[in-house]
Amino acid sequence: MKRFNYRAKEKDSNKLVRGSIQAENERTAGKLLVEQGYIPEYIKEDGVDGFLAKQANKITTKDRIMFTRQFSTLIGAGLPLSISLRTVADQTNSKGMKAVVEEVLALVESGKSLHESIAQHPDVFNRVYVALISAGEMSGTLDLALKRLADQEEKDAALLSKIRGALVYPAIILVVIIAVLAFMMIMVVPQVGQLYADLGEELPGITKFLVGMTDFFGQFWWLVMFFLVGGIIGFSMFIKTPRGRSMMDSFKIHVFLFGKLFQKLYVSRFARTAEMMLATGVTMIDSVKIATEATSNVVVEKEFSKAIEIIKAGKPLSEALEDRQYMLPLVPQMASIGEQSGKIDEMLGKAAQVYESELDEQVAAISTMIEPILMVIMAGLIGVVVGGTLFPIYSLVSSI
Repeated sequence: MKRFNYRAKEKDSNKLVRGSIQAENERTAGKLLVEQGYIPEYIKEDGVDGFLAKQANKITTKDRIMFTRQFSTLIGAGLPLSISLRTVADQTNSKGMKAVVEEVLALVESGKSLHESIAQHPDVFNRVYVALISAGEMSGTLDLALKRLADQEEKDAALLSKIRGALVYPAIILVVIIAVLAFMMIMVVPQVGQLYADLGEELPGITKFLVGMTDFFGQFWWLVMFFLVGGIIGFSMFIKTPRGRSMMDSFKIHVFLFGKLFQKLYVSRFARTAEMMLATGVTMIDSVKIATEATSNVVVEKEFSKAIEIIKAGKPLSEALEDRQYMLPLVPQMASIGEQSGKIDEMLGKAAQVYESELDEQVAAISTMIEPILMVIMAGLIGVVVGGTLFPIYSLVSSI
């Protein structure tokens, strides 16, 4: 499917409209516009995919949440699907989201179902989103499915915002450390070295080391930048490979201090997604498949996927999850209670809520713990540089 920009007039009002539409070719795009009640004046394939254009049309999590929430409200009010999509497209302020909604609308009006239409945009709507929409369409509860999606995305966004917020202060301290060290190395250390050279004295060991580092960075800064930029680019390319992503995902769940936090994040995502799937009428096996994908960690996904074969063999979900590595004990326990009471979706939701609450507390605790650790590191590094500059000056004053 290709994207085409168009300018057309409405048949009834002669109102001029502009937008974009997805179609196989220009002729099909024109046909779709005519079917929608427009008289095309201009249709051209969208070939502007530069960096600035992509950034300008980038769809954020907030854009998707706003779309989902508004769409849910309109569907719940009884408006037809096409009118709801058109209304949301007209109300959104995001150019990228508007274009996507208009393309979804075009596909829906051409005869495709809603879940088939949004599945054409996997970069905007993931598999969880598509599966819930599909289940909502089949069960006639599309508005409830959309509401669940909006609620869950808001919770995920709030959690990620807390994690990022907890890292802001440590990041500021790190920048201050680098700035102070750079100032000392560039402005102070060379003057101390020159002072000793003028007096014909031999530098102390630590000062000699600092002067050597300053000279090296002064002469070969371009080489340092080359390796630094090359390392960053190489690392970013490596973690996009299957092996690199696997190594990075494994690191996340085993790294000191943050490993347990990531583990709770993935387990809460699994439980919350499984709850939404089961509550909307998706089968157990499909729910577990999609919930494992929702963890967004290939190592955890591979381990949790083993539960699918156990469920296919006739075992309950609680038993399938019981011996899974990285699975926290509360989830299979609550699943077992849910299986006995017939409310497995609710019990999984309660387990997710427990771990989400623990995540909030753990993020706050880690943030509080990191601050003094960074302060000690900053004091140690600056102490080394200050000692390497002040100690030789005191030695000269004493000798004089």
